[in-house]
Amino acid sequence: MTEAAGPPPSRAARLAATPRRRLGLAALAGLALTLAQPPAFLWPLVLLAVPGLVLLLARSPGREAFRLGWAAGFGFFLSGLFWIAEACFVDAARHGWMAPFAVAGMAAGLALFWGLAAAVARRLAGASPWLPAAFAAALGGAEFARSHVLTGFPWALPGYALAETPLAQVAALTGPHGLGLLLLAAAAAPAGPLISGRRGRAAAASAVLVALLAAGWIWGGARLAAPVATTDGRPVVRIVQPNAAQRDKWRPELIPVFFDRLRRLSSDPDAPRPDVVIWPETAVPYVLERDATARRLIAESAAGAPVLLGVRRVAGEGTGAWRNALAAVSPEGGILAVYDKHRLVPFGEYLPFHGVLSRFGLGLLVGESAGFGAGPGPRTLDLPALPPVAPQICYETIFPHYLPPLAERPDWIVQVTNDAWFGTSAGPRQHFQQARMRAIEQGLPVVRAANTGISAVIDAKGRVTARLGLNEAGALQAPLPPPLAPTPYARTGDAPFAAAALALLGLAALGARRRRSGAR
Repeated sequence: MTEAAGPPPSRAARLAATPRRRLGLAALAGLALTLAQPPAFLWPLVLLAVPGLVLLLARSPGREAFRLGWAAGFGFFLSGLFWIAEACFVDAARHGWMAPFAVAGMAAGLALFWGLAAAVARRLAGASPWLPAAFAAALGGAEFARSHVLTGFPWALPGYALAETPLAQVAALTGPHGLGLLLLAAAAAPAGPLISGRRGRAAAASAVLVALLAAGWIWGGARLAAPVATTDGRPVVRIVQPNAAQRDKWRPELIPVFFDRLRRLSSDPDAPRPDVVIWPETAVPYVLERDATARRLIAESAAGAPVLLGVRRVAGEGTGAWRNALAAVSPEGGILAVYDKHRLVPFGEYLPFHGVLSRFGLGLLVGESAGFGAGPGPRTLDLPALPPVAPQICYETIFPHYLPPLAERPDWIVQVTNDAWFGTSAGPRQHFQQARMRAIEQGLPVVRAANTGISAVIDAKGRVTARLGLNEAGALQAPLPPPLAPTPYARTGDAPFAAAALALLGLAALGARRRRSGAR
């Protein structure tokens, strides 16, 4: 008598029947998480991709955990950072060959953090119902690590999927890493009962998820609905967006064209005189310390207002030490203050191990020299007739806590940037959303001047009060929104996040250990 055949495997089981298929499903989960990010903002996909990835980890051999996490990360970073290739095609003849290596290599490297997170979670929690909590904590910790290791690259953090929702306001309490941890933990929760086979409890866990998201949504909505602070008596800013394509920006015959455009857009005879005019990163090629004529023309264009603009400068005469800087030019044509960029873009503004890597032709990315030198760090500028301001140049805005100490807290943040390197891809849109998150986290307005867009005035709750879109040449003039009191995140930084992630990871490990002990 033969044994009765068991029930046929489910469709999901058949899809994940082989290691190759499991890796493919993990990569698809990573792609779904990219679609949750700006500019697509299909954030509910997080609620499907994260528990799906947890179930895949639980139903696969433990030795596959690192590979599955790496595959998910590779799918996420490859699809989410493809826009980096745009920079290689600005000068395609010299750099075009680097595009596939740059994108694939960066995705493969960043995916190591996700692989490590998956391996740690599976090691600590096994295939128990505690795996969702362990995975959320481990991935949240991995994202924090990638924000700091080897200068850090905190782009496309999980919480940014919520940037266009009221839930983004929670970042004022927790910062972006805390917001991401909450999202990951809530999304992963329903996978626990499914792992244990108690499907009825999955519905309860889903209800808790909905309740958590609803509570955050309601609180964030109430925060946004509070009366808007008046801008009466606040300075008026004028942002100039010249829309100079990167491949044309430094062509000798076009430099005067773009300079004249910047000057022409800096004043409007039909509008009140602004209190400050802001030009984008590396707005002009002139070395202002040596060029009194350029300073005079810049000052004249603003009709009596100071001008903040991005420039290249030499840090010391005769040293050849170039800096990517922001300069404040007075109405008389003098230089009021200078801020040197501190967070430089690896392989874009400087080449790590330049002496070695330049032998392989990689020095072409930053020219024949070693690129820019780094400034001393964040600072607050005190300029005549303006509230104290913290300058940030391009890449620096992606770092959540890149501000002077709380004792030197500015009244506003000015970001000058040149996203023309990345055309109309997702890159400039993602960069803009990160500037909005900085405003929410710190309770400070952000004024953003971008060469090709997106330029904007953003209030202290991340709302856009004035904006110029991508590939528009123009200027916008608006009052500077007032700051809020320092937010909890501005006061505590990421310490509460780190404590919560470690506590959740420890709780998951302890729960899984007790479950194993009870099963013996």
